[in-house]
Amino acid sequence: MDGPAEPRTRALWDTYENNISEISEKLSGEYFRYKGIPFPVGIYSPESISITENAEVQDDDIFIITYPKSGTNWMIEILSLILKDGDPSWIRSVPIWKRAPWCETIMGAFSLSDQSSPRLMSSHLPIQLFTKTFFNSKAKVIYMGRNPRDVAVSLYHYSKIAGQLKDPGTPDQFLQNFLKGEVQFGSWFDHIKGWIRMQGKENFLFITYEELQEDLHSSVQRVCQFLGRQLSEEALGSVVAHSAFSAMKANAMSNFTLLPPSLLDQSHGAFLRKGVCGDWKNHFTVAQSEAFDRVYREQMRGMPTFPWDEDPEDASPDPDPSPDPSPSPAQASEHPHP
Repeated sequence: MDGPAEPRTRALWDTYENNISEISEKLSGEYFRYKGIPFPVGIYSPESISITENAEVQDDDIFIITYPKSGTNWMIEILSLILKDGDPSWIRSVPIWKRAPWCETIMGAFSLSDQSSPRLMSSHLPIQLFTKTFFNSKAKVIYMGRNPRDVAVSLYHYSKIAGQLKDPGTPDQFLQNFLKGEVQFGSWFDHIKGWIRMQGKENFLFITYEELQEDLHSSVQRVCQFLGRQLSEEALGSVVAHSAFSAMKANAMSNFTLLPPSLLDQSHGAFLRKGVCGDWKNHFTVAQSEAFDRVYREQMRGMPTFPWDEDPEDASPDPDPSPDPSPSPAQASEHPHP
């Protein structure tokens, strides 16, 4: 953003951040439904979702689309670094929600004029509510999937600190609500089954949290190739290093500590909590695991195999999991991600 556009954009962001403060004081933990999908009151509105549905897309737009708690912010960090050829100055100076603003929020991405090009935007919307003009454009979508068991655990913990979300209740109650799609943005199963239909289109990349965990370097190369951006080995190394969990957790522009406690109360748990794969095994009881597997098998019949579709013998939880184990220093020093 250069020249005369910059003051207007800054004024828009000031209004946006004032709105965040005002909204965060009035959060009710109640949901409304838009075309059958639950959304938290205050952060979203029927109008803001409708604006997104009917917005204009530019051919060089890049969208990060995820079901909540599937690694959205990790991908934002990676893309922020790729777009700057590995230079970390942007991720150290601009809050993550400004780098890839949300489409469907009140005063969402499409209402922020004069964004630099290419526009980087985020969304949790299911495919049937997403911007209609996207589907006849050359704009790109990176859809990031994650083991729904880990998603459920992460969402349960997030619900305890996020002011806009309903109290999750007991783990059992929450798991039942998750399996029925009675959580924000509806059913995980419907979300991934909707978006995976785009696979094979040249402007759609499906990648998983587990693949990034397994080999971040190769995954970053894959994203670069999809975007048509060739980075030097040095720049690639910088992207990988600066998107590590420890780097993001230490970065005030990426760890959400800049948000008011009324919106995100991190005194009761960190937003960037553990960022590991398989943590669900420390939380699910055997009965919960079996119930989840029954629904998963029924819902995902005929779908492709995902990295989390392990051999059932490997997928069983610990027989007596502790309710909320803290990561050991060894875990924390590996390369987990938010």
